[in-house]
Parts: sequence; structure tokens; C-alpha cells
Amino acid sequence: MARAPHPFRQTRRRTLLALTATTALSAGLLTATTATGNAATTHRSAGTGHATTAGSGHLPATADAGAVALPGGHHSRSVPSAIRTVSEGWSIPWGLDWLPDGSALVTERETFKIFRLTQAGKRVEIGTVPHVVTTNGEGGLLGLAVSPNWKRDHHIFLMHSAEGDNRIVRMTYDGTTLGEYTPLVTGIRKYNYHNGGRLQFGPDGYLYATTGDAFQAALAQDKTSLNGKILRMTAEGKPAPGNPYDSLVYSIGHRNPQGLTWDAQGRLWEAEFGNNAFDELNLIKPGKNYGWPTCEGQCTTPGMTNPERQWKTNEASPSGLTYADGAVYLAAQRGQRLWRVPITRTGTGTPEAYYTGDYGRLRTVEKVPGAKALWLTTTNADLGGGQPAGSDKVLRVDLR
Repeated sequence: MARAPHPFRQTRRRTLLALTATTALSAGLLTATTATGNAATTHRSAGTGHATTAGSGHLPATADAGAVALPGGHHSRSVPSAIRTVSEGWSIPWGLDWLPDGSALVTERETFKIFRLTQAGKRVEIGTVPHVVTTNGEGGLLGLAVSPNWKRDHHIFLMHSAEGDNRIVRMTYDGTTLGEYTPLVTGIRKYNYHNGGRLQFGPDGYLYATTGDAFQAALAQDKTSLNGKILRMTAEGKPAPGNPYDSLVYSIGHRNPQGLTWDAQGRLWEAEFGNNAFDELNLIKPGKNYGWPTCEGQCTTPGMTNPERQWKTNEASPSGLTYADGAVYLAAQRGQRLWRVPITRTGTGTPEAYYTGDYGRLRTVEKVPGAKALWLTTTNADLGGGQPAGSDKVLRVDLR
């Protein structure tokens, strides 16, 4: 959730989305959303993946919205082609990462539990994380990352809200038992909203984390604060070698970032909730300033790095982000759609929206290891969705 919900606007929004989706599906297509930038067009993709093409925000002149150049001269245009339910009965599934056998570990934000979920949909609860508290908003048990050396060390990493702060911790999971709670980074300010929370190991072997501004916008520009940042650290919670400020801080000027992924060239991409104007897809480089609160979306202020793409907040409000087969996929909550953004050597191609209004609010998206497929989670049981506990699903999206 990008911002504190207004009850009347949320109710009206859900009603309009339901009417729009019903009308579109009966007509056999989805209505195009007019995006900031180039005009939008409507088409249907193969299978059940309905797509809206929209030229949102900045599109570099050199970007190719068709064939996407990948290292080695390969090209890819795979798109979502089919979608099915892997598992249901969830309550705000948030963090998701893979074990070596292809099963996933999944956190639930408000129950503070971790589950193991197989590709066949078998779910087993493995334990409850201690010292987690809810913030009655966007805090609780958030991101999860499995150690790249899990077979050897059995470590998993978690970000969660505690009694006095947000923190990054390490636990052990030996395939059966969850244990050995060890705080690594403490003192990250928390609030009801804007807690960030995504954890990902990068191709460099270091752990990356996103932190929100805790509703204190000035913290995003304070290089001594851990809030409103992307952090980069060792498995012991220490600053990773090469960090730009001799601290955990990797980049600054973020409002509420919740998506991280790396493309085929090893470049880091980030998805970020805006305020009232624009949500962002950013290409992250060490030491760069991504503008908040001076800028929301593109601006001309010296020293600020503009987003590669931006959307109106009712089109996105993004949380999860993943890279697959030449494109990044961005899961939108308020926008209730899955955005596909082609990635080129020099920028991005034209975004396409899939499943608009079909599954409600979308939280986390991750590439399935060893398959041309994604796992996608809903977040309809949160405050923005207003559905009862157990209303959420884990979905599989095939790419063809």
C-alpha cells in the first residue's frame, strides 16, 4: 500500500474496478489505461494473459519496444500466456525466495509465520518468527532471502518490524526447524506505513535491503539515516566493500521502495511507491540520489537521478519486481495489474499491463528457477483490499 487509505475512495475504487473488469471481460478484452507519456493501445495476448500497452513515463530514444537485445545476441519476446492458482488460503503473503529443491519459503506479514510451498502447491508451516509486531499498516514480517550458501549454512534472512524499530535478522532453517534468531541490522525507523522491507541477494553475493522513509520524508536525503535507502551488506550485516558512503547505504532519496531485481547484464532495478503523482521504476547505481522528497517522478533538479519509467499512482503502486526473459515484471497493488517492461541495453521498452482487475491487488512476483514462469502473490487481505484473512493466493504465470 503506497499511502494511508481513505475508506470512501477505497470503496469507490473497488466498485469501479469490478464494473470495469466485468465490462471488459464480457467484451473479450481489457480496457486500455491512458498512461503518462505515449498514447495507449489495447490488444489481447496469447492464452489468458490480457495486456494493455502503454508508453508510461520516460522512453529513451534508443529503446526497442520489440525484440529485446540480450547478452550473446539472443532476443526474447516471451509474454504471460497462462495463469493458474498454485495455492490459496493465504493472508498477505509478502516475502518469497527459493530453496535449492525448487520449493519456496513464503512469509505472511500479519501472522509472522513462514511456510514452505512446493511447486505442486503443498504448503507446510515451518515456524513463527519471534519479536515481530504489526504496525497496523504496512509493517510486520516482510522480506525473506535464502542464503546463496543455504546447503552449507542453512541461513535465511528476514526483515521485520519489532517493538522499537524495523530490523534485518538472520535465522537458521535446516529443512525442518526454524531457529537461531540473530539481529544483524537494528535501529531502522518504523511507522504504520513506509517501511520498505524487500530483501534480495545480488549477483555479487551481498544482501540488499529496501527501507522506507517511515513517514519522515527528510530521512531519505539524510546520508546518516538508514531510512529511505537501499542498503547493501555482508551476511553478517556489515557494510559491503565498495559501498559509496562507508556505511550500509548504497543509494538515497527513496520514499517507499519494495521491489529489487537484477537484469541479464547484472544491473540493479528498483520499484518504488510514489506519493500522489508518480510511482517509479529506477535503475540503481551506487551513491546516486533518486530524488525524494525533492522530486516525485522526473524532475530537472541538479543531482537527482530520474526514473527509467513512471506511472500514475492509480496505475501501479508497485511492490514486487523480478526479471525474466528480457523484461522486468512489476506487481501493482492499487493498479491491480502485472506490468511487463522490456529491458534493453540502453533503457526500457514500452510497458504492457496484464490481468488488470482480474486478481485484485498484487504484491510479490518472482521468477521460478529453471522455468519460463513467474510466481505472483495477491494482497487482498490487507487494509487496501479489505478482504478477510485467507483471501489471498499464490499464482503461477507461464511465459511463452
